[in-house]
Amino acid sequence: MARKVNRGAKLAGTVRRDRALDRVVSEDRTFSDSERLDEFRKQLQKDVLPDLPKIPGYHVCWLTTNNPQDSVHKRMLIGYEPIRAEDHPGWEHVSLKTGANEGVIGINEMVAYKIPLHLWEEMMRHVHHDRPLEDEAAIRERVEQMKAEAAGLASSGNEGIEVELAEGMGDLGKSRKPPSFAKATGEA
Repeated sequence: MARKVNRGAKLAGTVRRDRALDRVVSEDRTFSDSERLDEFRKQLQKDVLPDLPKIPGYHVCWLTTNNPQDSVHKRMLIGYEPIRAEDHPGWEHVSLKTGANEGVIGINEMVAYKIPLHLWEEMMRHVHHDRPLEDEAAIRERVEQMKAEAAGLASSGNEGIEVELAEGMGDLGKSRKPPSFAKATGEA
């Protein structure tokens, strides 16, 4: 019959010593704030996804298959195309082997896609130039309305209402030359 042994039980008359007492500590093992900040900075610089191959005439990016609001299908409807590993020698090791994106460069839920550069440039101009200008123009229009309302109140004998425009408010909504987003990202 097997006998049960309680391995954690202390033997009669013996005292278990702390192993840390047997070791001589030769250096301070705590991190300074600057060392912690350095480690934090290193973590921010680690790349989980590799840089995609540059494709002349295209903007390339990683898309997620897990976002229902910004699905890969929606991106395909506006012109995105999958980047297939067979078209880029050396990328076979990061191609998806099964599923809807079989043969596409991918890692976990991330898949590589491309879009013609001229189309991407127009999209970026709309989102990052035209729409902000429209928003600025709406702000400027509202400020002008407030100034007119204040002037109307002042002319009717009410005092103490004055609308001042801060520096730069006069430029809101004024047309400016749009930037080249492709040049800014080194794709042009």
